[in-house]
Amino acid sequence: MSREPWLCVVAPTSILMVEIERPEDAGDADDSRAEIHVHRGGQGLWVATMARSLGARVTVCGPFGGETGTILQQISVTDGLEITAIEYAEGSAALVHDRRSGERQELARMPAGPLRRHETDELFGAALVTGTEADVCVLTGAQPAEVLAPDFFGRLTHDLLVGGTVVVADLSGEAALRVAQEGPAVLKMAHDEVIEAGLASDDSVDSLRSAAAALVEGGVGTVVVSHADQPTLVVRAGGAWLVHTPPLSSVDHRGAGDSMTAGIAVGLGRGEPVLDAIRLGAAAGTLNITRRGLGTGSREEIERFTAHVTIEELDG
Repeated sequence: MSREPWLCVVAPTSILMVEIERPEDAGDADDSRAEIHVHRGGQGLWVATMARSLGARVTVCGPFGGETGTILQQISVTDGLEITAIEYAEGSAALVHDRRSGERQELARMPAGPLRRHETDELFGAALVTGTEADVCVLTGAQPAEVLAPDFFGRLTHDLLVGGTVVVADLSGEAALRVAQEGPAVLKMAHDEVIEAGLASDDSVDSLRSAAAALVEGGVGTVVVSHADQPTLVVRAGGAWLVHTPPLSSVDHRGAGDSMTAGIAVGLGRGEPVLDAIRLGAAAGTLNITRRGLGTGSREEIERFTAHVTIEELDG
């Protein structure tokens, strides 16, 4: 059994997700009853949830405020996450959606508000200290982006690297560009995020590979570009690879990329070579689409499923 690594997950935005479901024993015409479920959501908490499922110790650093923030902390701790909470004048974000029709229908949304100056300072300090102590620090994005300035991510990456921390960043937009300048161990982006950032002109493998190679030349250790149902592109100084996974049926694709990020971070925290860590991440992300629980999975099943992930080295 691999040792338990310690991950710090920086989560600028956490979301309380309230789901309305039809009871399994209800008839198609029976709208008199409903099941109501409460889940934690947001990129950072999805990454943290999967990392915990894979056996890591996980400390989440993020702002939590209001009634929604209190509930988010409670259910996170109950499920084995450690929370370093920053007081947040705004209530944590919340989302209510109805799935009784079989499709996800959004009923109400409470977005996160921008962090104030002292809240930003508190988050920076907590993330820096915890991230420096941990084996790996994972940086996840703010939603909306205005919650936290891009410069925050660049400064934090710089200071974490000074302390010798392995930094894995799953970011987009200006935040990703700021972090890339500092040279994290891994930068993961979706293919459309690479294009929107002006790094690639289209979604062809050649274009995305050129963009990733430029980031590696600028100091990033490994660039991982996910591409929906297409193979994931991996670029390092030593070459480029495509990661292939079986085309499984999808129940919910959301959270798959975050599960992949978690697997990569856990693998690196265990001391695995980067391609092996990416293989673990690919297995976690692929199996996650077969589940309703975002960022959830079985460690044993994920680790066994890595045998079905193939990594193809690209020429030239």
